[in-house]
Amino acid sequence: MKPLLVKLQLSPDHSFSVRTSVVLQTYNRWHFHPEVELVYIEKGRGMIFLGDKIQSFQAGDSILIGKNVPHYWLCDKSDENEQAKALVVHFLEDFWGASFLELPENRLLKELFAKAGRGMQLTTKESDTFVSYLFQLTEAKEGERLLFLLQVLYKIAVSKNFQLISSTGYTLALSEDETDRLNRVLVYSTTYFKQKISLEEVAALAHISPHAFCRYFKARTRKTYSQFLLELRVGHACKLLAEAKLSVAQVCFESGFNTFANFNKYFKRITGVSPLHYQKAHTQLQYLSK
Repeated sequence: MKPLLVKLQLSPDHSFSVRTSVVLQTYNRWHFHPEVELVYIEKGRGMIFLGDKIQSFQAGDSILIGKNVPHYWLCDKSDENEQAKALVVHFLEDFWGASFLELPENRLLKELFAKAGRGMQLTTKESDTFVSYLFQLTEAKEGERLLFLLQVLYKIAVSKNFQLISSTGYTLALSEDETDRLNRVLVYSTTYFKQKISLEEVAALAHISPHAFCRYFKARTRKTYSQFLLELRVGHACKLLAEAKLSVAQVCFESGFNTFANFNKYFKRITGVSPLHYQKAHTQLQYLSK
């Protein structure tokens, strides 16, 4: 497995990239790139690992990821025929010229890119304000492409309804060797999180001792491996609870928890509410939205 600094290709007559119906599962590797990434989820759901956090996403959400921010898309495979697809825009911060962001009129744009360094998620309702511009961008020619991109970015810049994903001050410069090691751990963890995973197993993937792995993982993600695993399990539980197809007890064991007491304890610690409260809230929301 070669995880990489991803190098995106541009056509000679374009200064930035716009693609629709991108299959996000293609990017289920821990990767980064110098381009800013704007993703509008057209269909599907899943989780994104961004910086030091795990965040769920669903159709209608938009996520803005700053340059060189490591991220990893984990898409829900519960329906094999329902691949998560997205409209994706990639551009360099300074592709319109080194002095462009220094113009006084672009203060909000410069601040937006600083926020994007932590990852920004906008919900379906907020995305509605700029999605029409995004789809017009896919059909635009020459200078119109720049105008539509600016309109999209300024709509996001003035929004007050967004969530920053990773922690304040999170930065991580990764070499290819580092991304390779973390990628092996992520792939293994997201595949087997429903089972018991020992430190010895994941340390072996990283080719270091369990003690060294604990220090290594926390230094690079700002959390212990056990905390990461709990967040992964709780994230999966949130998805199952929102679907309301299983009882809370079934969700507990389907998410990798061995006891109902531990499930309640860690779910509330991470989300702030009990599993039952979370499920009832989502059921009520779905009822009201009909």
